[in-house]
Amino acid sequence: MIYATATVPVNPEGETPLTRAEAWQGLERKARDARLFLPAGLCTRCDVVEESPTHFVREATIAGQDLREIITLDRQGKVTFFQATGPREGAIVNELFEDEDGQLQLRFYCYLGLRGKEPNGPEEQAEQAQFDGETGYRAALLSTLKRTRELLAEGKL
Repeated sequence: MIYATATVPVNPEGETPLTRAEAWQGLERKARDARLFLPAGLCTRCDVVEESPTHFVREATIAGQDLREIITLDRQGKVTFFQATGPREGAIVNELFEDEDGQLQLRFYCYLGLRGKEPNGPEEQAEQAQFDGETGYRAALLSTLKRTRELLAEGKL
């Protein structure tokens, strides 16, 4: 199994401050259309295909791989992506919370397996290393906040 976690401050010194509501809007926008937040060309399709009061379903092509995700939104707090189809199975969570000093934080965590691959085999180990590396989910959190600030500055949030 793959387990990864990363936490970054939402408002580090020197950055335009985001309120919880603004950070949340960025997370929800990313859940609905990852193309706005991922590097150009990485996500070539991202469509919400079903909506209900408790969740929505999106189908996307990311890094050339088709996937279907069931996404739940715990307002102003947590977005959970359940991997229904695609190369991974499990859940990915993005969560806003205040730390012990009252500072707003953004945390990513996931618990995943690779469909059709040996548990803890070479493919899962390589994916674990990627998640934990410099271009892994910590970098994704930072780029999500950067893009949220850009959308805010453009009046599109």
